[in-house]
Amino acid sequence: MKHWAYKWQVVASVIFGTFMVIMDATVVNVALPTLRTVFAGSGGADIGQVQWVISGFVLAIGIVTPMAGLLADRFGIKRVYLLSLLGFTLASALCGLAPNLFFLILFRIIQGLAGGSALPLGTALLFSAFPPEERGLAFGVFGIPLVVAPALGPVLGGALVEYANWRFIFFINVPIGLLGVSIGWWLLRESKREGHVPIDYLGGVLALLGFGGLLYGLSNGAPESTGGSGSGAATIATSTTGGWGSWQVILSLSVGRVCLILFGIWEFFKKDEALLDVRLFKSPTFTIANIIGWISVIGLFGAEFLLPLYLQVLRGLTPLQTGLLLLPLAISSGILSPFIGRLQDKIGPRLLVVAGFGLLIINTWQFSLLSLTESYAYIAFLLVLRGVALALVLQPTLLAALSGIGPRALPRASSLVNASRSIFQALGVALLATILVSTTTDQLKTFQSPKPSSFPPPPDYPQIVQQAGAEAFRHAFLQGLSNAYFLTFAVAAAAFVVALFLPGWPLRWKPPSGPGESGQGSATADYAAQPPEESATREIHKAG
Repeated sequence: MKHWAYKWQVVASVIFGTFMVIMDATVVNVALPTLRTVFAGSGGADIGQVQWVISGFVLAIGIVTPMAGLLADRFGIKRVYLLSLLGFTLASALCGLAPNLFFLILFRIIQGLAGGSALPLGTALLFSAFPPEERGLAFGVFGIPLVVAPALGPVLGGALVEYANWRFIFFINVPIGLLGVSIGWWLLRESKREGHVPIDYLGGVLALLGFGGLLYGLSNGAPESTGGSGSGAATIATSTTGGWGSWQVILSLSVGRVCLILFGIWEFFKKDEALLDVRLFKSPTFTIANIIGWISVIGLFGAEFLLPLYLQVLRGLTPLQTGLLLLPLAISSGILSPFIGRLQDKIGPRLLVVAGFGLLIINTWQFSLLSLTESYAYIAFLLVLRGVALALVLQPTLLAALSGIGPRALPRASSLVNASRSIFQALGVALLATILVSTTTDQLKTFQSPKPSSFPPPPDYPQIVQQAGAEAFRHAFLQGLSNAYFLTFAVAAAAFVVALFLPGWPLRWKPPSGPGESGQGSATADYAAQPPEESATREIHKAG
């Protein structure tokens, strides 16, 4: 009975803590135009500089995530998790008090460095608290904040910016964060590795340069599309601070790629206390689940920024209206996640993930055919279907990747899964943005402004030219969106095929009854062989 109560205490603590960190990744997006206006007087902030409010945060999280498992092993998973939430909360308060853009970016980087451990360690805490036959249900419940938080961010951010002050998008984290830390302090139990935990210094440096370089290059390599609709005018431009051809992007991608390859080689042969145990990829299930996870973040999350562009640039909705229209995706996914998680406990991930990507293929094709006059009710219906696909794919692949991993390896395995997904999410956004901007630019090259005849032009000739240019832009931008959605269609089709190799129904399915019993390879078997006193899960069961 005590253990039954404790595992749901872990769910409450993890959901409350990670919800804030996940939501903050999107709540700031809608405030960028406001921040550009506010800080324009202190040095003429352009969109490239203001963009670092988001890029710095994402980059910091991507750098810290690979280190989360090591920190948990060395200092205790509860302690590191709560310090992560507390640091994130304090940095949020500093962001709200920032006197200028420089300090806002600095505090956002600190915020990302502090909060980067929350999601992988929250996942590990949740996984360790539940027996194998109930983890689908647990991760289904955990899936609610994973999909609701990013969708709620633009709505909350838009409302606060429009009706209050931009600083409240950071101040709102303070009471939530303090309450989350308090709940975790009272409810969670500590577990950490026994004895001395050495630090993989070389692996840490290579991970810092590898993950950091790739995330920086991908975040700044993709051109930024901007549309304006004042008086019917519309433009498209690329950021002057990045671009695939800039030396900063080329250098960061090159250094990141080389360092990540060296990191993988170093970690593979470092059998004693690797920072991230890449030997887990020797397991077919772990590898297949991660490949599907990488594809899914491109097909699902990578494409999430396309529809807001369509709604705001082409349909003229405000950020708040756009956020409200996107809510059906989160609602449908959040409602279904617990049921799908429980179903996975019974039949395994294969059928669920295959069905999810099958639905995503159809849904993405429908989005690629959107017109300039599509009804909002139809768009909301498509978003509901996309939410169903998200629920069928997101948590089942994460659970499949971590199934059978020994408790000792769990924090670092979760860090590996989350860190690698962040790279592919950045890659997806970069590729889709490049397709969108390049297609729009190429389409606009064929546009010819109407030329006046030999007779004097009519009085409204400038308005005619402006309207013709705006109409050409809308059709070019729509074609760019269609081409970008076709990429997500292709990756969804690829994931559909790969998902057929996951374990589960219609073959005989039995959830792993303990660590190392699901065929996860020698790496996890080594960890599973640890004495009972080094197993976080067994400690929890004994304490319960």
